[in-house]
Amino acid sequence: MKTLKSVVAVVLLALLSGGHASESATSSGDGYFTTDDGARIHYLQAGQEHAAPTLVLIPGWTLTASLWREQVQRFSQHRRVIAVDSRSQGQSSIMLTGNTPERRAQDLHALLASLHVERYVLVGWSQGAQDVAAYVQQFGTASLAGVAFVDSPVSAGTSELDIRKAFSKAILSGLSRYAANPADYSAGMVRSIFKHPPSDIDAVIAQAQRTPPAVGAAMLTADIFGADRRPALAKIDRPALVIAAGESPLLDAQKDMAAAIHGARFVVVPGARHALFVDDPQTFDKALQSLLEAADSARRD
Repeated sequence: MKTLKSVVAVVLLALLSGGHASESATSSGDGYFTTDDGARIHYLQAGQEHAAPTLVLIPGWTLTASLWREQVQRFSQHRRVIAVDSRSQGQSSIMLTGNTPERRAQDLHALLASLHVERYVLVGWSQGAQDVAAYVQQFGTASLAGVAFVDSPVSAGTSELDIRKAFSKAILSGLSRYAANPADYSAGMVRSIFKHPPSDIDAVIAQAQRTPPAVGAAMLTADIFGADRRPALAKIDRPALVIAAGESPLLDAQKDMAAAIHGARFVVVPGARHALFVDDPQTFDKALQSLLEAADSARRD
């Protein structure tokens, strides 16, 4: 089974496969950053310093940077790539406080500043989409070269109970099952998000189960019902991508979200489930590459 360490080995192999490693490489491997409230945030990074903006990958609920392994390997050949374990997930500290998109956005902002990353494209999947919206609300777009929301509309806060009743009911009923049997719930959740599960699916499940149920429930509640993050969409004035799984129950909501972002591109990945960048990395990477090209071009202009 692959671990985060083995992901690093894959990335290093990819970087070296074309010949000698460049002396200008930023670094390849994993690191830690400690926030002002004591959370130790784990991240992977690979690639070299380029004029191109850094690609920053944010995972979903209870999941980790390791799921982005294909994107880290591919895109680090031409730019710096950073994949983050959000607080209380993966190898980052389990925290009893701050498990909200708003605090995770602060963690991300401080981490990038510590790494001297000045311009970047934020890609948030699932829960990570809430983190991207929270980031825009708090910090604006001055440092952003682009944004991508992956298979999740941004939350309407408590209005979710009115505008997405079936979805809200499913989340709330799931929380009770999660509290009653967290191991089975996590395993079922992880298996359900893949059409084509990775070979290390058991390791992915184990990673998800590392987040304590009380913390996981608080995270999920804050993600979906904690704040109305829709106002952030109107603030986005950078190239934007909304990419949705063809089997998403919130496909129409994501289409509407894309329409609310000026100039956003909306892409549907047919036949994919929630972890669409694992199910169909070719289609996902092509759409992400188009976003990166638009971000690179805007930077040159």
